[in-house]
Amino acid sequence: MHTADSPALEPEWARFGSPIRELVMLNALLALLLELAMLVFVAWWALLLDLPWWARILVAVVAVGLLVVLWGTFAAPRARVRLPVVGVVAVKAVAFGAGALALWGMGNPVAAVVFAGVVAVSVAVTTWVRMRATA
Repeated sequence: MHTADSPALEPEWARFGSPIRELVMLNALLALLLELAMLVFVAWWALLLDLPWWARILVAVVAVGLLVVLWGTFAAPRARVRLPVVGVVAVKAVAFGAGALALWGMGNPVAAVVFAGVVAVSVAVTTWVRMRATA
């Protein structure tokens, strides 16, 4: 059993009955794929910069590293620092915004807008699930 100070060890979808459980599970999978895509888009953008190859690799590693640290510290389900809901959503907006801007910067504005739209829906669902779990 967990206390109010420790995060729940059960998955978020365990609190729901079918068919909501399956939708929450699918959203969790989608969220993971979006997070990975964000990192790929930022790295890809950095590798296409008009810089020497070593500088592009350095920018890619630093940018992705910063996003990973930001996400793990503030936005992950078991983040080290617990922010209020507005703070978590703000961190996700910055991180996913970087992914969308990277797509846009590579000349893919339609993909950037679609990515941002899918992210907005997924983050809204995740936020609703987590707020409902604490209520």
